[in-house]
Amino acid sequence: MTTRAEIVAAARSYLGVRWHHQGRNRAGIDCIGLVIAVAHDLGLSTYDIKAYSRVPDGNKLRATMAEQMDALRSEPQAGDVLLFRFHRNPLHTAIVTDDDGMVHAFANMRRVVEHRIDSVWRSRIVCAFGYRGVA
Repeated sequence: MTTRAEIVAAARSYLGVRWHHQGRNRAGIDCIGLVIAVAHDLGLSTYDIKAYSRVPDGNKLRATMAEQMDALRSEPQAGDVLLFRFHRNPLHTAIVTDDDGMVHAFANMRRVVEHRIDSVWRSRIVCAFGYRGVA
């Protein structure tokens, strides 16, 4: 069974990889691509989706995540996935680290980054999901 520490380590292994819309590997990756790539790397899922625009349909994104992952009803822990909104719609994802931080492919930074979840990011959280098959 996969551990939360393994998820965090897998996410961190992508730090510095350039941001690329619909990217799924170390040559380039986007935010949902990172969530998917980590799942693939750890054998948690084979699911993928690439039929989305640069500004994804937030309702579809949330529904797809709910189909493929477990919705959390408690405080997110290391290895869980956060869904964020900018303005009104959910459209960004990140993986929680073990120190109240997150790893995500951030278009504004043009790469995969890690930083703390400050009050601005916390206010954008819509919901959280857990990978299935995690200890």
